[in-house]
Amino acid sequence: MTQRLDYFDTAPDTMKPMVALEESLARMSISTAMRELLKIRASQINGCAYCLNMHLPAARKAGIPQRKLDVLAAWRESPAFTVQERAALGWCEALTRIETTGADDSSFTAFADAFSPVEQVEITLIITTINAWNRIAVGFRSQHPLEAQDAA
Repeated sequence: MTQRLDYFDTAPDTMKPMVALEESLARMSISTAMRELLKIRASQINGCAYCLNMHLPAARKAGIPQRKLDVLAAWRESPAFTVQERAALGWCEALTRIETTGADDSSFTAFADAFSPVEQVEITLIITTINAWNRIAVGFRSQHPLEAQDAA
């Protein structure tokens, strides 16, 4: 796969609002660990290797154990996730797959039961932002860096 274009080099001023939005997420009340879980799950669904390469190390740095990251794609079948994480991941999947879920009531009810209204807005913005990044990175075929041993 070949990168189609480097959007930061091509349109740096156009990308500034996306960068500012991303920076604002770090100032919200949602923990870094939760933000990274959501970013990884959406990126798994969207098939964004570039974002997975970025957010998996960030998740480990935020204290998420590797064993938990290993089962994130199957979170419904794993006891490793808290009630809040399950509610947020369900909402993440409902929004990421909105064309099939319609942001269903059952996902929202579990989400609303687990988070305050402000947290609901913050988490929804986190999910919305990573989906936008995924679409930019996948659309332009952004390439994540390879280590020498990865290229073998």
